[in-house]
This record gives sequence, structure tokens and C-alpha cells, in this order.
Amino acid sequence: MEARTAVITGFGINSEYETHEAVKMAGGYPDYVHLNHLIKYPSLLDTYNFVVFPGGFSFADHLGSAKVLSNKIFYKLNDSVQRFIKEGKLILGICNGFQVLVKMGILPYPTFEQKVTLTLNESGKFEDRWVHLKANKNSPCVFTKGIDFIDLPVRHGEGKFVCKDEEIVLNLINNNLIALQYVDENAQLAGYPYNPNGSIHNIAGICDATGRIMGLMPHPECYLHKTNHPLWTRFGEIKPFGVKLFENAVNYINSNL
Repeated sequence: MEARTAVITGFGINSEYETHEAVKMAGGYPDYVHLNHLIKYPSLLDTYNFVVFPGGFSFADHLGSAKVLSNKIFYKLNDSVQRFIKEGKLILGICNGFQVLVKMGILPYPTFEQKVTLTLNESGKFEDRWVHLKANKNSPCVFTKGIDFIDLPVRHGEGKFVCKDEEIVLNLINNNLIALQYVDENAQLAGYPYNPNGSIHNIAGICDATGRIMGLMPHPECYLHKTNHPLWTRFGEIKPFGVKLFENAVNYINSNL
């Protein structure tokens, strides 16, 4: 089946062009879908098997990062999103999109009851830097299959991952729902600036138990070519590129949906 992909746009969402290009490079068939259009025609979501909530500053982060956007989706598109999830389709939330998924209660469990959040960086400032990431090889995450380590850029002011209680933390660990962690050059967990926001357990990305829903703070759509990396002239090509996450999604759809 073709990987028909809805790239959600509108109201301060950005990186949609890079996201569209990433899906296209991966062999998928992306469409820009404005949030208002989707709210007007909610059944439109049924025609897609992959939806991406790109990064950005939706509604200028009023009331907190992605709070307004997540509420609009929750109250206007809840039935369509629940149906999308039950049909085993893929969802990826990047940066602001990750914030949407946790505040809607889709991650780490699609119960639509918020259990975790992404809050103000411990540094007290906006972080715009490249980070080293280690993938959890035992995670069910569809998007990180075949990835051991990857460099990606971050750019956020509210990326510190925290949980409601310790039980949720243990559940994430025991069920391998932590898909990506911030590490240093030696692939070891480390503090700031390697962990740019102070996330517990250096969490950079998580998935649900099926592995089909993922959220991450770094931007895979912004590393699609070797020259995107600031050190490419020193080290040559630093692989894998961010497009690998999208290739994994497209391959999964082609094989399973």
C-alpha cells in the first residue's frame, strides 16, 4: 500500500516543507493538510495511513507549548484520531508535534489522558544545537529500526520530558518505550549540554506499546543531506540521516497496511 501521508500545517506549525520532503525522499506520498481543512472534513484523515505533526510554535505557544493545538485536535478531531489509531496506522510528532501527542494523551499510552509532559528547559533558555542520540534496540518503535546512533538538531524552549509519577517512569523503562536518548560523543548518558533540556533519563523520544506512534524533540526532517550537518566537511558523511526514520515508516506501511 502507498504511504499516503498527511503533513499537518497551519497556525504557526513550521518545518512542514522539510517534513514533506523527508516523506517524499523516503518513498511516501505526502500532502499538506491544513488543520482547519481537517476539522471541516474530519473523514479526510481516513484516506491516509501516516500522519505527521511537524515542529513549530503553534499558536505562538500561548498557554504553553502546543496546548492550544492539542486542545483543538482533542475537541474537534478526537473520534477521527481514535479511529486512525485503532486501524493500526502511523503517527509521528516532532518537537511541537511531540508536545501535541503527550498533551492529548496519545503518548505514551493512547488513552487520551495526559500522563507525561514536556516543560521548560532546565537551562532556562531556548536551545538550538545538534545532539547525539542513542536508539533503544529493544524498543518496538517502528521509526528507529536499524538505527544505533544518530545526530539531529534540536531547537526548543520546552523540551524537558517529565512524568506524572514514578510508576510511569518504570513502565517506560520496563516496556522499552524510551526510543531515543541524548548521549555524548562516547554514546554515554550525560548532562547538559548533551542533554539539552534536562529530560529525565535523557529521554529524547518515546513510542507507544505498538511502536506505531512516536514523538521526539529532535528534528529528523532537518537532516536530509550530508551538508545539513555542521561537521560534514570535517568528518564527511555522518550517517544515518534523519530520513531513515521516514524510510522505516514507509517500509512498515508497504509491508503491513
